[in-house]
Amino acid sequence: MAFATRAPLRPTPQGVTVWFTGLPSAGKTTIANLVGDRLAERDHPVELLDGDVVRTHLSRGLGFSKADRDENIRRIGYVAGLLTGHGVTVLVSAISPYRAVRDEVRAAVEQVGGFVEVHVATDLATCRSRDVKGLYARQARGELRGLTGVDDPYEAPLAAELVLDTAGEPTEASAARVLALLDGRPAPELVGSGS
Repeated sequence: MAFATRAPLRPTPQGVTVWFTGLPSAGKTTIANLVGDRLAERDHPVELLDGDVVRTHLSRGLGFSKADRDENIRRIGYVAGLLTGHGVTVLVSAISPYRAVRDEVRAAVEQVGGFVEVHVATDLATCRSRDVKGLYARQARGELRGLTGVDDPYEAPLAAELVLDTAGEPTEASAARVLALLDGRPAPELVGSGS
């Protein structure tokens, strides 16, 4: 049985998914929250999909094998695509360590709206020093295996629309660069880049 589709009553502005990827404690969620707050101040429809929160609710029961990690990212991508298709700016904050599944999600979301990949490329030493969730300490004590960037791979994006380094600039400045990109303005130069 086929279902008829109706045209929307009014045009919906194109949504966009902004996908923040990077190592644990790189600053993905902090930046996404700042961007979300600024967009909300403009009365812009925005939703944040945090990898840890999604794992608790939508992906409960998945482990940390490559297959389970990929499935978790596909689920996040599916929800992001639904929201993007309704004109929402979706801010996804997820380690998403494997390039192929990120590219798969990009292709799916681009069928309904925009997709911007933001690589929060903070170095491992800085991430270790922050250790927001205690993951690096647990790994060092032998209590955790398969930590992305330490004993499990992280495949950095090859052509992210924006690369941020929170070791080299304040998170507010990183958020401002994301907002400039979304506004169609050139992103301010990286603080201290010498350019």
